[in-house]
Amino acid sequence: MSLPQSPPSAKKNLRGCALWTFAPQTFYSIPTAYLLGHSMVEWIITDGLTDYDEAVTFMETRAAAIAAGEAEECIWLVEHPPLYTAGTSAKPADLTDPDRFPVYTSKRGGQYTYHGPGQRVAYVMLDLNKRGRDIRAFVQQLEEWVIATLAEFNLRGEIRDGRVGVWITRDDKPLTVTGQKPEDKIAAIGIRLRKWVSFHGISINVEPDLDHFTGIVPCGITEHGVTSLVDLGLPVTMDDLDVALRRCFEDIFGDAAVPPAS
Repeated sequence: MSLPQSPPSAKKNLRGCALWTFAPQTFYSIPTAYLLGHSMVEWIITDGLTDYDEAVTFMETRAAAIAAGEAEECIWLVEHPPLYTAGTSAKPADLTDPDRFPVYTSKRGGQYTYHGPGQRVAYVMLDLNKRGRDIRAFVQQLEEWVIATLAEFNLRGEIRDGRVGVWITRDDKPLTVTGQKPEDKIAAIGIRLRKWVSFHGISINVEPDLDHFTGIVPCGITEHGVTSLVDLGLPVTMDDLDVALRRCFEDIFGDAAVPPAS
């Protein structure tokens, strides 16, 4: 059976893992997967910068294959070139600099967000038919995943009612005019479901150019800022974050890692 689950031009690397090439990118699946009930979750990391339209095409194709029972669930870790995406609730006034970077209309939930180098985007293609058809619980799991990942670096991420994403309380900054500690956003969450299979996902700021966020009102929130792991003084690399994401995914979503079938 031909499975529409992976980028084209598939071949195998020396360890038997699928390898795909889109210059200047490299797609490779990590040689472990997670056993969750009766399903395996494939992890793919893409080196280089991934075109946004190509990413959407891959996600939609893979999600359809998962829904049809023709592909395993998938977590895909990428970086994008600088761009803005408009979610289904985006307001035109929140795009304050429309000529700065390409703007893509996205079918995910939420408002405007920025993607770019130094930000890890984790596209989450999971089957809620198997995991329970509870969108609120699923979003909560995504939040818990981000918070647990940040905790690997001794960083406390928090959730705020009415503000989607994960936030950092800035004890190192002056109090706001209302006497509150300032809070900056470090991670965004936006998903879409089709036949109860998720796509889109989360983004975590490792070391992006934070000035790039000034061309939008991120997620429609004007009174709070944006931060990153490096901005907070943590010398975390993308590889460090990827390891933490995989470890914490197991804790939040499933059981022990097992090698894939040969």
